[in-house]
Amino acid sequence: MAEEKRDYYEVLGINKSATEDEIKKAYRKLAKKYHPDVNPGNAEAEAKFKEINEAAQVLGDPENRAKYDQHGHAAFDPNSGFGGFDGGFGGFSGFGGFSDIFGDLGDIFGFGGGGATQRNGPRRGESLRATVTVSFEEAAFGTKKEISVARVEPCAECKGSGCAPGTTAEICPQCKGSGSVMQSQRTPFGVMQASVPCSKCGGSGKIIHQPCNTCRGKGNVRVNRKLEVNIPAGIDHGQTISLRGQGGSGINGGPAGDLLVTISVRRHQQFEREGTSVLLKTPITFAQATLGDEIIVPTLDGDVKLNIPEGTQTGSVFRLRGKGIPALRGSGRGDQFVTVNVSVPKSLSSEQKEALRAFSAMLNEPVPKSSGRFGKKKK
Repeated sequence: MAEEKRDYYEVLGINKSATEDEIKKAYRKLAKKYHPDVNPGNAEAEAKFKEINEAAQVLGDPENRAKYDQHGHAAFDPNSGFGGFDGGFGGFSGFGGFSDIFGDLGDIFGFGGGGATQRNGPRRGESLRATVTVSFEEAAFGTKKEISVARVEPCAECKGSGCAPGTTAEICPQCKGSGSVMQSQRTPFGVMQASVPCSKCGGSGKIIHQPCNTCRGKGNVRVNRKLEVNIPAGIDHGQTISLRGQGGSGINGGPAGDLLVTISVRRHQQFEREGTSVLLKTPITFAQATLGDEIIVPTLDGDVKLNIPEGTQTGSVFRLRGKGIPALRGSGRGDQFVTVNVSVPKSLSSEQKEALRAFSAMLNEPVPKSSGRFGKKKK
């Protein structure tokens, strides 16, 4: 049983009142998306491209569109009694003038009549990625790390030519060194030419008769290199450093790619970070919170003294100016914020409990009568 055809308006994603310009715009968008040159080896994309061409062939011609609107697909079925029409692309001339569509498509697919596109020109090398793990302090003050990177470099044996020493490559006689040839394509708008890779040289523009034994004619090899990475002060977890020109080597004289190094910062046992601020939580005793005291707290620069005033409440935050993270590629440093939490004593003796009850009574506070859930019953 033959597969039922989809509505042509549905294929192009337009409604039945669409103008010629709207049909043209819809075709341009879909043709760019599903063209075989963009989707090599994709059978589904090729089928969609043929379906799009067929729909544009019908709806782009006023006479064919009128027939389709009246009789549907049956208008072009030779067995339906309506006479059918020539399904080839060669005689189609819909939309009046569609050279602008192929001007757009030519930029992508290589359409045109001005000769083959240069496919073997200079191309930028591959960009690589790596990850470096640093400590909290190293991220704060900066450091240097050595990393190992596997990248493509020109073959030292043949100097990137791909030819055995003492030999040279032959310019491809089929594409004349351009790496591409023009191929005719049938479209809804006539026969157009597309630039495709040369089958004789594989798109390289040259033929190597005696390939280099080291790179086997590729002209490049993959090697492991040790590189030193400068980690700037103030860098944060997840940020990336770009090392220009440290990626894969360029092709046909093109520039090398970049090496993108992502920074992973190990968690600190005491400190946390928030922008350029360092956060620290530290415990103090009930007596220190009540009477005040001078305590020692750690910072990135070493231990410093911190004054705890009388009557400090749990959760109070104190600022240590200039003890935070240096600004990345800037000047100055952030601050350190110290949050104090009052520690409640546990497992008090009877004498200590009585002393606390007496202390509460002196402050005219409610005096606890028991220390546990079942203390009252036990008493």
